[in-house]
Amino acid sequence: MALQGSLEDGDHSSYKGHSQSVTLSRLYSDKDAGLCMSLPWDHFSSWLHCICVVGFDLELGQAVEVVYPPHTKLTDKEKTNICYLSFPDSNSGCLGDTQFCFRFRQSSDRKASFHNFLGQYDKDAPVCLKKDPAHYYGYVYFRQVRDKSLKRGYFQKSLVLISKLPFVNLFNHLLSIIAPGYFEKHKPCLEAACTDIDRWPAPVPGRTLTLPVMGVVIKVRIPSCHDKPGITLITQSSQQNDAEISVVLPTIHEVDLFRCFCPVFFHIQILWELVLLGEPLVVMAASPAESSETVLALVSCISPLKYCSDFRPYFTIHDTEFKEYTTRTQAPPSVILGVTNPFFAKTLQHWPHIIRIGDMKIAGDVPKQVKIKKLKSLKTLDSKPGVYTSYKPFLNKDEDIIKQLQKGVQQKRPSEAQSAILRRYFLELTQSFIIPLERYVASLMPLQKSISPWKSPPQLRSFNQEEFMKTLEKTGPQLTSRLKGDWIGLYRQFLKSPNFDGWFRERRKEMTKKLEALHLEALCNEDLQLWIQKHTEVEVVDLVLKLREKMAQAEQEHLPLKQETKEKLRLHIDGIIFALPEDLQAILVKTGTE
Repeated sequence: MALQGSLEDGDHSSYKGHSQSVTLSRLYSDKDAGLCMSLPWDHFSSWLHCICVVGFDLELGQAVEVVYPPHTKLTDKEKTNICYLSFPDSNSGCLGDTQFCFRFRQSSDRKASFHNFLGQYDKDAPVCLKKDPAHYYGYVYFRQVRDKSLKRGYFQKSLVLISKLPFVNLFNHLLSIIAPGYFEKHKPCLEAACTDIDRWPAPVPGRTLTLPVMGVVIKVRIPSCHDKPGITLITQSSQQNDAEISVVLPTIHEVDLFRCFCPVFFHIQILWELVLLGEPLVVMAASPAESSETVLALVSCISPLKYCSDFRPYFTIHDTEFKEYTTRTQAPPSVILGVTNPFFAKTLQHWPHIIRIGDMKIAGDVPKQVKIKKLKSLKTLDSKPGVYTSYKPFLNKDEDIIKQLQKGVQQKRPSEAQSAILRRYFLELTQSFIIPLERYVASLMPLQKSISPWKSPPQLRSFNQEEFMKTLEKTGPQLTSRLKGDWIGLYRQFLKSPNFDGWFRERRKEMTKKLEALHLEALCNEDLQLWIQKHTEVEVVDLVLKLREKMAQAEQEHLPLKQETKEKLRLHIDGIIFALPEDLQAILVKTGTE
């Protein structure tokens, strides 16, 4: 089929089982996503890669029983990871229903291209919510119940959503709707759910969407990079009939921070430093639900800075990266692992920082597990919750946030309110740290007057560590943070970390785009008609081709160009072409429409 190339990874080349009405409705423009055409399973693919059912076979062990849509391709390595990561470790004793998430590497032999909808989504998505280019997320609904009719004595099965998007709250809620029905009605229920999802609009940052599935209507807002940091915009009532809305999700991705950090909240500041610096961290918990939530909470605590190292919300001994991450022949990698198997207490005891999570249920007064525990080098791991490390923090402890959270526990303040306080604290701490870096990096930008329309855009100045350190004396974090301590030492360590590397690469990319945009604006403001009078036809044709190339680049790379600048450039190109002889006009017009 000629249009297959527009589908993600070439996986969706078959449309069997999809209703003709849906097929016809998809062959028209989707204005929200900015695309001229969409095909069956396009909308499904903008949210999910596929849905898997993983069961337990007495002879084979865990096995993928169903992949839907059926034409979706998964490599053997990806299937193996999904199988083992979709079941809790046997020691977890998860009877009943359990929900958690995991993250695994996309196979290297898979094409790097992504669905068009996701390309549009990434343009305006916050940095922490962009699609993951090298990993998939797996969202699991696991059921284990006694069943005497089975040889094993238990019914064990997982329904798993595989996606490139970190929408943990949305997908967990979606699973809570689909999974119970699937375990009763099986395939028809799954097909109906997938068809409903394929009718959803694409995830457009900044939009509030209504997402119907299996008789339930979910209302969500997709965050945008233009949102003010720290402000969760609650979905507003619309003119539509809100009586049809079954549930409004206040956030698609934020976990309950306080619930996750409650067992160790006396050490939240140290944890923030460890995550900021990309230090190797292990979270040891009793269940995959607790390990995955805690890892996601850790990764989010440096927001709006993106955590640029690897993180695994749930990691098992069967993971394909197990040997790579547990070897003693080299230093532990920059990664956060969430584990539940006691075997890891021995295997990872050489890791420098280990968090032991106790009971995450908050009840009564200050929970016992939050009592201050001395930080010490870990040699043998006892069962008590705490942070085991020899790390010496750079910043002095902030007693105010601890007292505020303790008071909240004593007054039985709702966990949502406690989480909001904690999230605001982390945000202000991260912003105080990152603002001096933002200010310095902005100074690396060449002056606008140095941009000439007839020369290549000037280069950004290089990042000079010592030059940056000197700026901290007058414009450092002391301007916005009350915390004292060795900020200079923290910055020096951060500049060696993957998080700085990832952040600076992104900033450099943004500034390079800005320079390209300013260069195009400078060209726009030139009198090109006067210029062509002084140059040969060959030079004029070359200018047309270069302008077209720049316009294509601006569209492809989403340069920050005003619409009026684009229109002005198009008029310039047309004006230059019609000033040329007719034979050249015909050639340039023809090549411009191909």
